[in-house]
Amino acid sequence: MEFIKVKTYAELSKRAADIILGQIRRKPDSVLGLATGSTPIGTYEELIRAYDDGRADFSKVRTVNLDEYCGLSEKDEQSYRCFMNTYLFDHINIDKANTNVPNGMAADPEEECRRYDAVISSAGGIDLQLLGIGVNGHIGFNEPSDKFTEGTHIVTLDERTRNSNSRFFKSLDEVPRKAVTVGIGTIMSSGKILLLANGESKKAIVEKAIYGEITPRVPASILQKHGDLTVIFSEE
Repeated sequence: MEFIKVKTYAELSKRAADIILGQIRRKPDSVLGLATGSTPIGTYEELIRAYDDGRADFSKVRTVNLDEYCGLSEKDEQSYRCFMNTYLFDHINIDKANTNVPNGMAADPEEECRRYDAVISSAGGIDLQLLGIGVNGHIGFNEPSDKFTEGTHIVTLDERTRNSNSRFFKSLDEVPRKAVTVGIGTIMSSGKILLLANGESKKAIVEKAIYGEITPRVPASILQKHGDLTVIFSEE
C-alpha cells in the first residue's frame, strides 16, 4: 500500500489524475472503474484539462461505474449517469457506448445485477478502480454489514449515507433508499485501486479503514488486503 498525504484538494486531484493518465498511457484500452460524489470531481477536471491540452486520449478507454440509485432514470439530474456525463464524459473523446452505469430503472433489479457483472467480466475486469469513502466506511454503496458481498447487488442505503447525500437533493425525502452497487469482490479483483479522501471529516474513517481491524462493519477495511492500493488523503 502507498499512502500519500497532501495539503490541498487541488494537489489530491492532480496526483489522482496523474495516476489514471499513467494507466491509460500504459494501456490505451484500459477498463476504468469510476466513482461519483464530491471528491472525484477535481480529478475529473484534471482529466478534462489533460485532454484539452492534448495529453490524453480516451478513445479506446472503457469505464464501469460503481453504482446507481434505484428509481432514478439516466436523465434525472441526480442520477450517476447524468453526473458522469456532466463532469467527465461530455468533455472528452470517450465513446459513450464504452461507458457503463447500472440501470436504476431496471424492471428486474436482480437481473440487472447479473447483467452488470457480465459487462465487467466481458471487459476483462477492471484495470484501475477509483474509490471515495463514506463517513461510515462504505465504498461504492457497499454499506456496513455482516459480510463482504462478492458481486453486484441491491443495497438498502444507510441513513448516514442518505443524510450525507441529501445535500445534492432538495430534501432528505427525495434521496432514494436503495441502490445498485458493484460488490466488494469485484472491487478487490481490480488490478489497481486508488482511494481518495478529502478533509478532516474523513480522517478518522480513513485511519480506521486502512490501519484498523478488517471487518465488513467497515467495508473499506478489506482494501488492506489488496496488492496494489494507493490512498491519497488531503488535509484541506
